[in-house]
Amino acid sequence: MKLSAFTFIKNGTLLGYPFIQSISSILPIVDEFIVNVGSSEDNTLAIIKELNNPKIKVIESSWNANMKERGYVYGQQKMIAQFNCSGDWAFYLEGDEVAHEDDLDKIRETCSKYLHNDKVEAITFDYVHFYGNANSYLDSPGWYRREARIIRNTIRSYAPDGLFWHVLTNNSKICRYPYAAHSNAKIYHYGWVRSEEQMNLKSEKVQKYWDKAHKQINYSEIDQAIIKEFRGTHPKVIQNWLPREDGLFQADPDHKLTKREKKHRFLLQIEKLLGVELSKKHFKQAKL
Repeated sequence: MKLSAFTFIKNGTLLGYPFIQSISSILPIVDEFIVNVGSSEDNTLAIIKELNNPKIKVIESSWNANMKERGYVYGQQKMIAQFNCSGDWAFYLEGDEVAHEDDLDKIRETCSKYLHNDKVEAITFDYVHFYGNANSYLDSPGWYRREARIIRNTIRSYAPDGLFWHVLTNNSKICRYPYAAHSNAKIYHYGWVRSEEQMNLKSEKVQKYWDKAHKQINYSEIDQAIIKEFRGTHPKVIQNWLPREDGLFQADPDHKLTKREKKHRFLLQIEKLLGVELSKKHFKQAKL
């Protein structure tokens, strides 16, 4: 079995992505890692090349500044990298996502287990979305709790944006989410741990790809009820990158819930009452 990995990144240093930690977290279990580096204003490309790892293949690309349709430029850049993968499976990891060393064997074993089972087109992971500091994560139907991050590399798939895949059916006229099995592993998402300054700079630079204007981001403007204490261990590769604040992140006590937040509070109550999980899923559970 050959396991490929891939990602795309632009202005990784400038925008505070732990992209080197992300790449390094899964290098031990992959046979190749395709990194699509967009034309940047910083040293992102140089830093990746300095890794000097024979598994890493660097592609340099330009982003279409005129593509402002629902983040599709992210899908384009994702697929540029994926189309260069030569493995049986392709493991997509975003520049602020990290795998835990304790899960690496589990991930590769899952890929091996389903290698010859065509019912499984993708492999899913549980998500931990850290927020504000390294001690806090978000638990809400508004933040996806499970997502496909490995796709079978012998089926016709494409990305309508950076987050998920569609699979083309035999007649190519209809697409659907991939059928997936669970890895019993986690992805640790650190995008909302970077500084507010870097997060706002990111927003200023990327909202145009959704044809939206930048709105100032204030981490404290959030529902305190969905912020939970993290009691596990962070992956070793990310520990030196993490901010050093103590305690649970505190939202603004005067924050007024938005309509979206009120909806998610209601869904949380339904989840607790019925014992169901209602976050958005971009995959279908494979029938094994």
